Amino acid sequence: MSFLVNLGLGLLFGVGLVISGMADPAKVLNFLDLFGTWDPSLAFVMGGAVVVAFAGYRLVLARGEPIVGGSFHLPTRNDIDARVIAGPAIFGIGWGLGGFCPGPALTALGLGASGTLAFVPAMIIGMWTARLIGEAVSRTSNV
Repeated sequence: MSFLVNLGLGLLFGVGLVISGMADPAKVLNFLDLFGTWDPSLAFVMGGAVVVAFAGYRLVLARGEPIVGGSFHLPTRNDIDARVIAGPAIFGIGWGLGGFCPGPALTALGLGASGTLAFVPAMIIGMWTARLIGEAVSRTSNV
């Protein structure tokens, strides 16, 4: 049952990315081009997502336990370290250069969008490299 729920939610997310234009790198790059061909429409997409997520988290967490699964897995750390600064910075640079972030890139790959055949493998290599670096740093700090 959990697989079907996750599949349905993933498909809903992918359809939302396509409808909102997030799977179109040109639209994303136009949103980021403040002094050129700026397209503010994605700000409304993000604003809507923030409102829905805010309300959704409040409703779901009020239940006490998830419908599927034993308990909620919420982050417990609240400190800011180098990973919290470097990760989003690298993410933003990649988003600005390629016009994709991971979810829309995978969605656009399924749509056959141009550029995804280069972006998705580079993204996977970057994620893999970040994991290796994180594990190496953890090993050296625990010694």
